Amino acid sequence: MTMLHSAAVKSVFALAAVLAFAAPARAAMPERPTLHVTTLDGKTFDLGAQRGKWVIVNYWATWCGPCVKEMPDISRFVASHSNVTAIGLAFDDSKPAAIKAFLVHHPVVYPIAQVTLDNPVKDFDVPRGLPTSWVIDPDGKVAKGFLGPITIDELTRLIDGK
Repeated sequence: MTMLHSAAVKSVFALAAVLAFAAPARAAMPERPTLHVTTLDGKTFDLGAQRGKWVIVNYWATWCGPCVKEMPDISRFVASHSNVTAIGLAFDDSKPAAIKAFLVHHPVVYPIAQVTLDNPVKDFDVPRGLPTSWVIDPDGKVAKGFLGPITIDELTRLIDGK
């Protein structure tokens, strides 16, 4: 092993150790998470009240290209499945008025709430990247988490079993 390669390997391990200790300690996400948020239209979204339906919990941001690309797919899927709903969590420091203005040009059929790093939702892990989605089954259990854009095909396989 060359001296340069050895130094690079040590640097990578040192960085990994620093990042491991820098990340805040957090308990594992509960099997049946709770979620109570106020949507941008002033209504309350309560995940527990959605029992009996599949729920897509989608973290996104106005500045996130892949998020904007997946929004119509999630919206179409929700609109075509009476047993599915969604909540969009705008993980964005923009003013609520700016998010509402964005939604005029990118409408969805599901409610949107805003969450921020300084005010995260209790039972869901803070996203490591955007978009991040959690699919909750009709019993309220986490069925699957997705990091990156979610597709209609993935939702169909998971929810419709096809």
